Amino acid sequence: MDEAEKAEGRRLDALQAALAAEHAAVYGYGVVGGRVTEERRAEARTAYDAHRARRDALAREVRDLGGEPVASAAGYALPFSVPDSAAAVRLAAELEDGVAGVYSDLVRAAEGDGRASATSALREAAVRAVRWRGGSVAFPGLAERAGTPAGRGPAPEASDTATATASPTD
Repeated sequence: MDEAEKAEGRRLDALQAALAAEHAAVYGYGVVGGRVTEERRAEARTAYDAHRARRDALAREVRDLGGEPVASAAGYALPFSVPDSAAAVRLAAELEDGVAGVYSDLVRAAEGDGRASATSALREAAVRAVRWRGGSVAFPGLAERAGTPAGRGPAPEASDTATATASPTD
């Protein structure tokens, strides 16, 4: 396997990880939208729609590279209980952090237009996280790697954002 094939394999792996994270985010925003206050519901809907669009674009890109897009899990377990609006806001910020993490990996793996698109997706997730959280982090998408050598680690699995357990509506 030559370097170009290895690079394409890394890109495909990063695309699949981003797609898995988008599947989890779409599910998570279904929960957020159902629990968040009316004042923030439009913000949740906008994020939900953005993640659906990114998910669909990533699936097309995986197919264009000859891969089979990773399927959405039958359902996802949330990282914590979401009984009210405050918890829904925390969940939204956490979903965005997870998505930003996988897009940071895709930025490293992609080139040209693919890198520009991944950078845009990383920026959008970081901005949404700031809006939900009310504050920012120093390096969006890299917080979960703080304990790994050189600040880098493997791309988070979809199960790092949420794990399969319930049926989604989308």
